[in-house]
Amino acid sequence: MIIKKYQANTETEAILLAKNELGKDAIVMNIKTISPKGVYRLFRKPTVEITAAVDDTGALAGGKKEAEEGKSKPSFFTNTLSAAYDGEDRASAFVRPKEINQSNEDASAIEKKLNSLQELLEKQLQERQEAKKAEEAPKQKDPEEQKREACMKLVYDQLLRNEVDEKYVEQLISEIEGKVTRDITIDNILSHVYQKIILKLGQPKIINIIENKCKFIFFIGPTGVGKTTTIAKIASDLKLNKKLKVAMLTSDTYRIAAVEQLRTYANILGIPMKVIYTEEEMLQAKEELSDYDVVLVDTAGRSHKNREQRDDVERLLGTIEEEQKEIYLVLSATTKYKDLIRITENYSEITNYRIIFTKLDETISVGNILNIKMYTNAELSYATYGQNVPDDIGKLDTQETAKKLLGGFD
Repeated sequence: MIIKKYQANTETEAILLAKNELGKDAIVMNIKTISPKGVYRLFRKPTVEITAAVDDTGALAGGKKEAEEGKSKPSFFTNTLSAAYDGEDRASAFVRPKEINQSNEDASAIEKKLNSLQELLEKQLQERQEAKKAEEAPKQKDPEEQKREACMKLVYDQLLRNEVDEKYVEQLISEIEGKVTRDITIDNILSHVYQKIILKLGQPKIINIIENKCKFIFFIGPTGVGKTTTIAKIASDLKLNKKLKVAMLTSDTYRIAAVEQLRTYANILGIPMKVIYTEEEMLQAKEELSDYDVVLVDTAGRSHKNREQRDDVERLLGTIEEEQKEIYLVLSATTKYKDLIRITENYSEITNYRIIFTKLDETISVGNILNIKMYTNAELSYATYGQNVPDDIGKLDTQETAKKLLGGFD
């Protein structure tokens, strides 16, 4: 007898495999359902395994014997195989043993559970994909939030138009973002930025006179920024308004016109003016003018690119003790920002200083005032806005500067 096992997706397919190989005389001895194992059991369906047998003698001579006798009676299993071979409708009429029916019922129940589990997994996967898409999709902003962002953008652009360096604009905006609430208005935003700019500019410092002690005030800076005129304006204020004893010195011997211009102002104000050429002459003038309240010193307006010239200024500054002097770097508001950076860097190598901005009347942009203040962290001081002496000078107005930076709001 030949006994073999066959597996297929369905019982019918397994019987057909047995019939094809063993012949019509094969009989089914057992049928069972095999469920997949391991992690793949959730994704694979059970298979059917049958055990079929045939008499090896009958298999070889069955055809001849049947032909000779012509009276072979079909067995129960042979009929079953024939029914399966002829079609599923006949195979379904096969009467199975009780244990086979029970096995098929169990397989059907397992298949239903697997199908339900697969549906659940597919549903969860779909929900995750939809949640991920929702996270990646741009969130729709509410109208109030869009309004706030538009206001911040307007302020940002306004500061850039006034030539404030972009990195300082971003710094200002980031520092007020925490104060931008849901119900904030454009006026509130402007107010926050306005106050922040004033804090950044700081409180300007002007000449501080110590009673009964002579103070030397040095003015340094590049050519063409209006140092001489600025000195004349300050001298007029100190002499006429503050009633102080004022003297003037100049080391700007490279420009005869500058010396004569300062001498003219000194004669009008009735104050002494000396020209100094060396450090020794500076020390001598210090002794001669010791009973004055303040001595204004005009240094040569030389190129900040020339190291030798800057060394001359540094030596001149070194003749006076720190507690007895103040130094003011005079800059033009019309100078390009890149040049202002280079100037301030070069002079910071030789001394500390306060900053005077001139020619504010010749520019519509005051962004460089904020730029240089934030870049150097030096104290601001005077500002000039015209050629009239003794007028057109005053302590730099930080409130007015902030308003101009933000578009001149009231």
